Amino acid sequence: MSYLTIPLDASFKKNEFSCGKVSLDDYLHKQVSQDIKRKLAVCFVIAESKTIKGYYTLSNHSIPQEQVPEEIRKKLPKSYTNIPTTLLGRLAVDEKHKGQKIGETLLLDALKRSLDVSKNSIASMAIIVDPIDNEAVAFYKKYGFIQLPDSGKMFMPMKAVEGLFG
Repeated sequence: MSYLTIPLDASFKKNEFSCGKVSLDDYLHKQVSQDIKRKLAVCFVIAESKTIKGYYTLSNHSIPQEQVPEEIRKKLPKSYTNIPTTLLGRLAVDEKHKGQKIGETLLLDALKRSLDVSKNSIASMAIIVDPIDNEAVAFYKKYGFIQLPDSGKMFMPMKAVEGLFG
């Protein structure tokens, strides 16, 4: 499989990254290496000469079945109290590279990577995001994510992801 991103490693210039959102910058500068080491998340980057233009993280996740939209939930076996999902935990683009469609490229790469894993290795029914602010909500809505009931989280069924890639 061919992807547009590569896994983050110690050779990248993490401290030069700035997306303008303190929590996303701090995560990359201070926490991501520990999360990778502890197997809590995997981080993928788009970079040039070890300078990070953007990054995202993926993790295994689950959500209670009652959080799944009704039209999807009625098709699921009732024995699954929690539904396996993939968490797109963070996605950020360096301010110097905004306006270059890097956010879209990162999102599509994350969706493709998640779909491939779901089809071939570890089942996942959907991608979950927890947008950091209204700007992020608008970004994810533009690509087909829907709000989960009673939650700030957003959801894209893997069937919809599959439809994006044919």
